[in-house]
Amino acid sequence: MACPSVNRNLLPMKAHYFLFNAGSAPIVPFLPVYARQLGFSSFVVGTVYAVLPIFGMLSKPLFGAVADHFKQQKSLFLFFQLISAVALFAIQFVPEVPTKSPVEFHCHQQSFLVMCNGIDPSAYDRLEKESLRNGTALCNVECKIENNSSFYEDLCSDWHINNGYCKHPDALPAGSPVIPLSSRVLAMTAELPMVHYEKEKDCAFFKVHNAILPNSKPLIPYCDSTLQILQCNAICDNSAIMDLITRPADDNYSPALSYQFWLFFLLLIVAWSGMAVVASVGDAICFGVLGDKPNHYGQQRLWGAVGWGLFTLIAGILVDEFSKNQFKKDYTIAFYIVVINILLSIAVSYQLKYSQTHISRNILRDVGLMLSEARILVFIAWCIIVGINTAILWQFLFWHLEDLAGVDRNWIKALQGLAAGVQCFGGELPFFFLSGWIIKRLGHIHVMTLVLLSFGVRFILYSVLTNPWMCLPIELLQGVTFGLFYSTMASYASILSVPGTEATVQGLVGAIFEGVGVSLGSFIGGAVFYAYSGAVMFGIFGGLSVVLAILHAVVQHYLSKTPTSPSRDKGFKTVRYAPPNEANETCDDQQILTAT
Repeated sequence: MACPSVNRNLLPMKAHYFLFNAGSAPIVPFLPVYARQLGFSSFVVGTVYAVLPIFGMLSKPLFGAVADHFKQQKSLFLFFQLISAVALFAIQFVPEVPTKSPVEFHCHQQSFLVMCNGIDPSAYDRLEKESLRNGTALCNVECKIENNSSFYEDLCSDWHINNGYCKHPDALPAGSPVIPLSSRVLAMTAELPMVHYEKEKDCAFFKVHNAILPNSKPLIPYCDSTLQILQCNAICDNSAIMDLITRPADDNYSPALSYQFWLFFLLLIVAWSGMAVVASVGDAICFGVLGDKPNHYGQQRLWGAVGWGLFTLIAGILVDEFSKNQFKKDYTIAFYIVVINILLSIAVSYQLKYSQTHISRNILRDVGLMLSEARILVFIAWCIIVGINTAILWQFLFWHLEDLAGVDRNWIKALQGLAAGVQCFGGELPFFFLSGWIIKRLGHIHVMTLVLLSFGVRFILYSVLTNPWMCLPIELLQGVTFGLFYSTMASYASILSVPGTEATVQGLVGAIFEGVGVSLGSFIGGAVFYAYSGAVMFGIFGGLSVVLAILHAVVQHYLSKTPTSPSRDKGFKTVRYAPPNEANETCDDQQILTAT
């Protein structure tokens, strides 16, 4: 039996999709939680990711039109890959925002960490929801001890600590922790059962179940003398607690006045815009190489899913490995993987044998005529809705998983990488491969409805999740919500393009998806997450997605009974969705387009 022949002209395209996605995967999906580590709140991150897609919206059609007009698709394709690599790599050099997280340690018959916040009342709502999960938070606490404080005596008698002030240090048990005579700081890890949380006015009281000092076993913090109140600073592994206590070291701090914020934001703008242009121009080049076989697009794009899934998993494991016994994660290895893989992508992309053969005499007119068809406007609305839902996943799924993980977070990056791996290998990979076959049999209309319905089911499942590991089977729905969606969006944009406008139309559709949809989703999702929780946010958007799926089916059923409005007198192609019985024409030979 003869082996099927391999189209060597498509090998560089497959390699690009694999390597460029393998280059962005180690850091891009982690950027929202990386921003949290830099000291930015979920509301600030949501706002940033609401603005970023606008730059993608502008850059995609702008540079797509430049590439079409000057017939420089390949040159811009290579240049913006380099720009993306440089910007992503530089993000690691953005310094953290100086912050403080003041708490008070009250030591008496029982000990408490007292956390006050009179600025953000919603922080207590998030903390109240977190306390219902019956988890345990760990806080690294450093407290100031005055030299004349009677607390030193409590350390000797009740905590059995040799601190240089003990009258009879030899009487302490062997191996007792030591605080040097010159030290004025008590460093410990406090275990806080979330169920033992009480609120009084603008303060939250957490009972300290155990205190763990360096190189010692857990002990029950107890002071037999009068109430001891120490001024402390804490770093906790619970995002709700950190949202409550974290504030800028400068009381007059504002993100708008912070050079750290603007440096981070500027690099994200450059990276996001670069990746947006690479995606749209790259898809235009791919469809140009495919020629009259656009249904084979998914078989090229699936290699991007392979690269993304594989290297998100690798990066997650490596970041966890390099961050052992650290409260904050070390992403250095991930940034270096970014540069290596994108540079390799540039090398293989240079080998592409592609030259643009068509040029539009009036790109704006041709694209404008395309937007005159009612069914195309429905397609655009669908892209915006899917963009909103996609933003919820991109920006806040990992935040939600970290909140669900609670105290046991040593494996969280590995879980997030594994989740991305399941998304790609279990979801995107088979659906990219089968996308042409599915679209031919279902038609674009039914695929659109299926995507929205799958988003609804996926989000509702997230909203009821209690064990973060149980997200893994849910990630299989990524095949429909991204693999099938992206193939449908890109192939349809290619089909409706007038020759010479391919990169422009790909950029326009991508801009609508990201610049409008992802932007809105990031802003709204960030606000809902900040005000309530990840579970509430996913529940709201899940319910809306189910309703919109039904509405989409009804609207398309109505439109299917109305005639199209071809612009034949203006030399433009008639474009419409293919119902199932016409779908073969859509993907095989594009006869769905009736040229004048």
